[in-house]
Formats: sequence, C-alpha cells, structure tokens
Amino acid sequence: METVDYIIVGAGSAGCILAERLSADPQTSVLLLEAGGPDTSPWVSLPLGYGKLNSDPKRTWRFMTEPDEGLGGRSVFWPRGRLLGGSGSINAMVYCRGLPGDFEDWENSGAVGWNWRDVKSTFERLETKVTPLGEKQGNGLIHVQNITNQIHRVTRHFHAAVLEAGLPWSDDFNGDNPEGGGVYQINTRNGRRCSSARAFLRPALARPNLALRMNAQARRILFEGLTAHGIELVSGETVFARREVILSAGAIGSPQLLQVSGVGPGRLLSGLGIPVIHDNENVGGNLQDHLAANFTFRAREATLNAVLRPLFGQALAALQYAATRQGPLSLSVNQCGGFLRSRPDLNRPDQQLYFNPISYRLTPYRNTTRLTVDPFNGFIICAQPARPTSRGRVDIKSADSMVAPAIRPNSLATEEDRQTVIDGGRLCQKLMSSNALSKLVESSVAPHLGDLNDDGILADFRARASTVFHPVSTCRMGENRQTAVVSSRLKVHGVDGLRVVDASAFPNITSGNTNAPTMMLALKGADLILEDQRRNMQ
Repeated sequence: METVDYIIVGAGSAGCILAERLSADPQTSVLLLEAGGPDTSPWVSLPLGYGKLNSDPKRTWRFMTEPDEGLGGRSVFWPRGRLLGGSGSINAMVYCRGLPGDFEDWENSGAVGWNWRDVKSTFERLETKVTPLGEKQGNGLIHVQNITNQIHRVTRHFHAAVLEAGLPWSDDFNGDNPEGGGVYQINTRNGRRCSSARAFLRPALARPNLALRMNAQARRILFEGLTAHGIELVSGETVFARREVILSAGAIGSPQLLQVSGVGPGRLLSGLGIPVIHDNENVGGNLQDHLAANFTFRAREATLNAVLRPLFGQALAALQYAATRQGPLSLSVNQCGGFLRSRPDLNRPDQQLYFNPISYRLTPYRNTTRLTVDPFNGFIICAQPARPTSRGRVDIKSADSMVAPAIRPNSLATEEDRQTVIDGGRLCQKLMSSNALSKLVESSVAPHLGDLNDDGILADFRARASTVFHPVSTCRMGENRQTAVVSSRLKVHGVDGLRVVDASAFPNITSGNTNAPTMMLALKGADLILEDQRRNMQ
C-alpha cells in the first residue's frame, strides 16, 4: 500500500498544475493518477494536429449524451481528453480568460474571493504573453501567443465587416477591453502546443516527491467515516492520502467519481446499491456547455483550403513548419471571432463568434470520424451563445465506474437561450450582408444562412448544433450547501479531506473557451490548498 500526502485524480489541465505546485515543497509527497497514456504523439504538440485527436479512441473518452430534446432528440458526441494534459492536449488552443463580468457572476453566486480583481492577478501569474515580434510580457509558464502576423489574409474581410457593422474591435481578448471582434490568441510556445502538461508537469516530474501513474483509472474514493483518505484503482490496488484527495477528473469524471463513492443524490445512489456517505443533489447538476452550428460559404479568393487540401500544399506547410515553426500548422483553425452584443440594449456581449478561414466536414473513417477539408475555397462563421441559462445533469447509470454516466445537457430549455440563438443567427446575417463579406462570397452552402427567418434559425440550430467542448459546473462552487458541491476553497461540502479542482467547480460557465479559466482555477486552487496546509501545521 502506497501512502502520500496528496493524491490528485486526473492529469488534465487542472491536475498538472496542482501536481507541480503542491510538489514544489520537497517535504510534500504527491501522487498524480491519469487514466490515459502519455502526450508524446506528434499530433499533440503540432497545433493543427488536434483535428486528428478529438475523435481518437486511444486518447479520448468517447462520451455520448442522452437524446437531447432541445436538439431534436439527437445524441451528441462529447469527447474528453484521456491522456496527459487531458482536454488541454486535444483542444484548439484558443486562450480566452473570459469576460470580467463572468467572475463577478462567480462571486455573486457565492464563490467568495473569485471576483475579477482576484482572478485577474492569478491569470497574470499563469501567463507569459508573446507579441508577434516575440517580445514577452510576464513570466508565467503558459505562453499566450499573439498571432496577428500569421493569420490568413482572408480574415481581413471579417475585420472590415465588423467595423462596417458599427461593432467594436478588440486588439486583445485577454486585455482590458475584450469586447469586440478580433484575433484569437493561442497557448503555443515555439510553434508547439503549450499545455499545462508540457509547461507545468513535465519539468516537475524530475522531483523525487512527485509520482505519476498513467493508465491508472480510479474506481472509487475511499472514506473512513466522513473523511476521504484514499483511492481504489480499477486494477484493485489502493493508495492512501495523509492530507487530501483532490479530484481533477473534469466536468464528467469528477461528479461520476463522487457519485460512485457515495457522495451525490441519495435516491439515485441508494437505487444503485451504493451506501450514501453524503446526500447532495447538486453533485452532477448545474451542467452547462457552449453550443454552435457552423455556416459554410464558398469564397471568391483562396482560403486555407487551397493550402491544406492538396498534397503539394500540405507538403509546403510541413516544410515551413519544420524550418520556422510557423505557418498554418502552427495555428488553430479558429483564427478570428470575438465577443459581441447581438443587440445594442444588452449590458455586455451575449455571443462569442468564430470566423475560420477554412471549411471542412467531419466524415466517417473506420470506427471513428476525421476532419476533411472541403474541395473548394471556403470559410466558416458561427455564433456561440456565451452564457446559456439551461442546466443539465451528469448521473451515473451503474455503481461501476467503468460504465459511462448519463449526460443530459437539457439544451435550449429556457426561452432566454432560444432567443439568444436567434439573436446570434441574426448577428451572423448582419455581418454576412456587409459589403466586406458579401463581396468575398461566391455562394453559400446549405443550409443558407441568408434565407433563414427567426424560426428557421432556431430550427436549424436544433437540427445541427453541437458542443463546443466546454462542459462545466457539475460540482459547482459556492458557500450555500443547498446549491453547491464545493466551498469557495474547493472543499467538498459534507465530508473532509476531499476537494474538486477542475472545470466542474465553475459556479457558472464563462463567456468564452474554458481551458484558460480552468488553468487559472487550478493555480488559485493550489494557493488555497497550500494556505490551508500552512494553517494546519501552525
């Protein structure tokens, strides 16, 4: 039997940061458990390689939602990373802190100490910002690259359309004025993915007090009374923690592990024969995610399709990347977009937009799917409602942690969400009808955005929208035990020795991509754990 000070379950975006921070004290022993394998594949480090990863059965949890009434009864594929770095090793690397108001919402919902001023300083510690000329600001381990000098030239039409529509333009979505159209920053370093696994965990693995076990899936949390003191692995082995067990298994994995271990909705657990340690209906509840549906257009000038579709273009891009670590292979396809108000009467942006200078399809391939670039010059635009108000659930189907839980997103369950979808479609129509973008378009690809009325926009969204891979809040943070799972210090209510530190602890979804705030939450969470440790030793 192995005993350490801290056990961390999940080596994803949050777990890798926790492992590095907690093991910085050589007197503290840390065990990091990861159900998947290494992140050594070249497709992980190559930024554009993520198109091959999120459908890879070796590197993803291949979750499917339950039939979702709000999406026409469809079941939607929800891949999550199953390797070092978790979903931060398979995502599109768009680095967005979120809007300042998101974190005021966090504190107003009961997460004390998580307002914008407090989290902004943590983001700054996390980041090194890199300008197009290579100048650096900050000394954080996550490099945030400004790629305005590398994006495809067709994106200039999007810039012109935003200004023509009378909408603002932001030079830095992670700066003081994030509202507007703009160019997305990405977490890369020297042309390679800069995940928390690469930036935090890899250097820390040289420490003798940090142990990493891959292909080590947790079966359940072990309790002594109401105190968590270990983890039983699927292999049958048990490991024990002198101080704390920390769940960083993500918005699906963390509530699942709590529930199979006896912390969750009492009636559900009893019905599955699981002894109830602490009855809390909120475990697995409050599920939130971002949804979007792409609109594709044929362009009158060359887009990235002209480079990445033909073999000759792929070869040139590979040579450019090998020689300079730049070019299309060093970037995300999500190059432009922004945070915009669909109506001027709103007090903050309600939409996140994407404008991609490439068009593609997901096509069946063997036992999975792959991303296939369209055989014409194309581009994509879409609007993502920024802060959905619908709430879903993640609940176990079995006492066996190897059985995937039921994921019920409950999409578009509120009138507000349905109206926001329509408003987002109208905003895209406004941009596409501008002189700047209408002159770029040769033709639209069905469904034709310009032909849709309000009912058509909503019906099309129900028929085609899919996850943007941002599930959060299933172990939400707050001081009110009637509505939350963990406290503002990320301690699980009702038990001792147990925390949840990952995106499941978000009180509410942020307006943009969730990887950056997940890493911030882990860095701040590590501060809280270390503060409590020092207090306990006094």
